[in-house]
Amino acid sequence: MPFKPEKINCRLVVSLFGLLLLGLLLWPPAASPSSVGQKKQPPQKASARAQKKEKEPALPDRYRKWLEEEVVYIITPVEKDIFLKLRTDRERDLFIEAFWKHRDPVPETEENEFKKEHYSRIEYANKYFGRESPKPGWKTDRGRFYIILGPPNDIQRIDSKSEVYDTEIWFYQGKTDIGLPPGFNVVFFRERGTGEYRLYSPTNDGPQALLTGYWGDQADYMAAYSKLREIDPTLASVSLSLIPGEENTSLGRPSLSSDLLLRQIELTPQRLVEDKYARKFFEYKDLVEVEYSANYLDSDYLVKVLKSPAGFYLIHYTLEPKRLSVNQYDNRYATNLKVNGTLSTLDGRIVYQFEKTYPVQMTEAQMRERQSLPVAVYDVLPCVPGEYKLSVLVKNEASKEFTSLEQTINIPGKGGVEMSAPLLAYRVAPAESAGGRVKAFLVGGNQLYLQAGRVFTAKDQLAVVLQVYGLTPDLRDRASLRFQFIKETETFREKTIPLAGVSTLPEVLEIFSLADFLPAHYYLHVSLLVDGREQVTTREEFDLTFLESLPRPWILSRVLPAIDDPYYGYILGLQLYNLRRLSEARTVLEQALPRAPQNEDLSRQLAQVYLDQEEFARAAALVETFISGERPASYDTYVVAGKAYYRLGEFQKAIEVLDRAVNTYGTNIVLLNLIGDCYLGLGKKAEALAIWEKSLEIMPDQPELRQKIQAVRGK
Repeated sequence: MPFKPEKINCRLVVSLFGLLLLGLLLWPPAASPSSVGQKKQPPQKASARAQKKEKEPALPDRYRKWLEEEVVYIITPVEKDIFLKLRTDRERDLFIEAFWKHRDPVPETEENEFKKEHYSRIEYANKYFGRESPKPGWKTDRGRFYIILGPPNDIQRIDSKSEVYDTEIWFYQGKTDIGLPPGFNVVFFRERGTGEYRLYSPTNDGPQALLTGYWGDQADYMAAYSKLREIDPTLASVSLSLIPGEENTSLGRPSLSSDLLLRQIELTPQRLVEDKYARKFFEYKDLVEVEYSANYLDSDYLVKVLKSPAGFYLIHYTLEPKRLSVNQYDNRYATNLKVNGTLSTLDGRIVYQFEKTYPVQMTEAQMRERQSLPVAVYDVLPCVPGEYKLSVLVKNEASKEFTSLEQTINIPGKGGVEMSAPLLAYRVAPAESAGGRVKAFLVGGNQLYLQAGRVFTAKDQLAVVLQVYGLTPDLRDRASLRFQFIKETETFREKTIPLAGVSTLPEVLEIFSLADFLPAHYYLHVSLLVDGREQVTTREEFDLTFLESLPRPWILSRVLPAIDDPYYGYILGLQLYNLRRLSEARTVLEQALPRAPQNEDLSRQLAQVYLDQEEFARAAALVETFISGERPASYDTYVVAGKAYYRLGEFQKAIEVLDRAVNTYGTNIVLLNLIGDCYLGLGKKAEALAIWEKSLEIMPDQPELRQKIQAVRGK
């Protein structure tokens, strides 16, 4: 299974646990099933939380049990919020399946080891921790911590001393991988000697709470500690701090870090899972097939916008799934990656949609070579200026997994001097001969190899690529580029190059050795200067790892037509049309059509523009060739032609065209409603009404059509 290196941030290394404690000091506590070491408070009337709960949709009992009992200590707030928004049992079942999949430590095995262990802990808690309490064991403090942490390495029970209340000291070690100290204790005691064991807090309870006969000053921790030490030194030690060795530094006061530790333990299950999958499940549950919906796969991605030699913009992106699963057939390995993309305005209007397939086929030797490497999907698409949201959905047909990309893109297209954001590549190679065709991250005759994580080693040569447009000859002679590498807040390295000597403009390629860069997180600022004064600045960031080498991805990429192909005119014209910029769309499409007069898509799109501009004869003439040929036209072409002839008053001609569409593609309400309009135009009310009634049989919810029928019948 391919290994994908994690992005490594090489800032100053400090104690992980220390950072976690600092974060808890600075931020308010998150909501959790119980508050550490706090006495229960009476419920507030009409609290905001109670009002919110009243609005939660009613859950069937088995799902409420799952949510409020079985996973109550391990589900994240995001997961809970998404689960409560689901409306059907099918959606809830799929979500639960995804919930456990994203906690499975070994996805390759049939058994989910995490799930099995979790339910085993619940069973144990219910069996052993509910004996002294009217509530089930999972609800007790001991049950909660057992479910979260599992069985302790050691339990010391103090239950035969009259001077102290019954107490249990649970000792854990080996939990550093989840951000906890190398060794720590969790203490439970019977408050006032009765009832169930409850969690002990050094700060909120103090050693005096463990003593049966302490009548001194409740605020005098030292006196209580001293008395407890005479009775049981071990218990006295944990009464001030749950972290071994720390009690000597507490100066007789309880350790604040102990309560922070308890809070951190309760948050641990939530920190250990990336709950982004839950949001993706909710976003895509209606867009992907059922068999995919529970199988979201995390990924890294990077999106960049560059200008093509023809002057229009190209959106380049790379998407790197966490893993790539394939099917095996004899000695071959294969899958298909289905890519569906949408470019939309920020208010949700669709501007452009695309679909592509990346077939993956490998021999056994290739599989052995690539199984330890990440994989990257490279793609590129043309785009007109504007502000958009790019959404890309990638589905693996072999494993039924899906991943996605969402990125907001702003392409000003204002003219004048422009500078792109820098691209950081670990390798640059002269482009293989492709007849001038377009590929993702093919810039100025060079193929760039880059990764979304932007992690480099000291042995890498960092290639910085960007574009500078709009410089007049005079400005070019006075312009320069300044490259500043920022480490923390200080400039680590700086280099300025005059643009007068750059022969590759508008592309600029500058190579930097990283040999003397220390492992750290860096920012690169690139500034365009004219006469030494800053005009434009763009930024990027990257990490330098301490590792000597990194596994680089093998790449899946598609080649697009040459830059002067009318394909781009069609795509750009379509985008302008969907943006309702009809005049611009017309110009672009009319410029492209002479180079491909037999291209049906291009002709139909221009005809659609003519139709919207009420030039019906032009529209009809443009698609006539395609609707009258022996080969069937596309469905959309028939519809455009039918509308054009209808608007020209050629109702019989329109009916003939639309009948061909029905015979070729079947019946739908668009065709039936338009045919009915044509019969009405011919004065054949009975035929029109009959056709419209058929449309209502297909989709009864058409209020405008019903009003039209009533109006015709009333005449």
